[in-house]
Amino acid sequence: MLVKFKNKIYCIIYMFSVLLCKKIGMAKRFGMEVKMIKAGIIGATGYAGGELVRLLMGHKEVEIKWYGSRSYVDQKYASVYQNLFQIVDDVCMDDNMEELAEQVDVIFTATPQGFCASVLNDAILSKVKIVDLSADFRIKSVPVYEKWYGIEHRSPQYIDEAVYGLCEVNREDVKRARLVANPGCYTTCSILTAYPLVKEGMIDPDTLVIDAKSGTSGAGRGAKVPNLYCEVNENIKAYGVANHRHTPEIEEQLGYAAGREILLNFTPHLVPMNRGILVTEYAKLIPVKGADGQERLPAYEEVRAVYEQYYAKEKFVRVLEKGICPETKWVEGSNYVDINFVIDERTGRIIMMGALDNLVKGAAGQAVQNMNLMFGLPESEGLELVPMFP
Repeated sequence: MLVKFKNKIYCIIYMFSVLLCKKIGMAKRFGMEVKMIKAGIIGATGYAGGELVRLLMGHKEVEIKWYGSRSYVDQKYASVYQNLFQIVDDVCMDDNMEELAEQVDVIFTATPQGFCASVLNDAILSKVKIVDLSADFRIKSVPVYEKWYGIEHRSPQYIDEAVYGLCEVNREDVKRARLVANPGCYTTCSILTAYPLVKEGMIDPDTLVIDAKSGTSGAGRGAKVPNLYCEVNENIKAYGVANHRHTPEIEEQLGYAAGREILLNFTPHLVPMNRGILVTEYAKLIPVKGADGQERLPAYEEVRAVYEQYYAKEKFVRVLEKGICPETKWVEGSNYVDINFVIDERTGRIIMMGALDNLVKGAAGQAVQNMNLMFGLPESEGLELVPMFP
């Protein structure tokens, strides 16, 4: 009798679930109102903003209400991005965040550094959640931010509250946040690639050297001579050597993992491709004591176990099989980060490698991932993207 009773209960629950799903589907089909998360994007015509639009158009719980662009006010959004012709019919709005906060549930600011901090106030934060794709709230030290970015921080009162939106590290804090600082593209790849080994004390973080390479979309959509076709094509060049502004962000976040302040070398390079970031990181391995009491380097299996401990259950971090090096082509258009490593026994160092799409996991995809957590949605909603190839 008890088994039959339980089966009846399960059947009722199942039928109710099916009925609810059909009801929602019918409501959408016949134009009836279904509660959706209303989103606004300021900076919608930049590369990261355009990618946000692409991703949110495929998100079943979100509708975009505001395509903010100071440069294209009153122009059709699809005239800026023709790939969205007959998909987005709206025109571009301005960047009035106070007015926008009255109309939406979440605001994405895909804007240059300084904008979000200059307009944010208590009234806005009391009405909406903010995912800021700039660096305004990533760095906890105001003097460090102002030194590396060369501008005054206009809203230092919100820095302590802001959550650094690296979901794989700060997931629970993101869920409770009303202001998320979306990490940078270089920083996301650099941090996730080394984080488990820094956290577990397997490497000396002060010996960490990060060599990073990015496609040209990472520099934004603005016209700049160094990014012209003839300057970039058939060329690779380092820039921001010893002074790139993502350096303190990486140092701060890996410093939290290490439990102390650290210093590292970070050198980015521009390569002639549209999308993608590849980082190669080098650090000294901390010796461990073997069964005979003698010091030795950690074995491959021991290092692999640490990566698995942190990332085995992470949807968007893929630790590759032994001997396979990450490539930007295998993550293009997706929210995945591919990671692997090689131990160099000759030098006592480890070479860690990571690859991601700078516009997805490095910007818009991570912003959507953060939004999903903030609103209690499945973390991968709208991000089930198979990497594009070729």
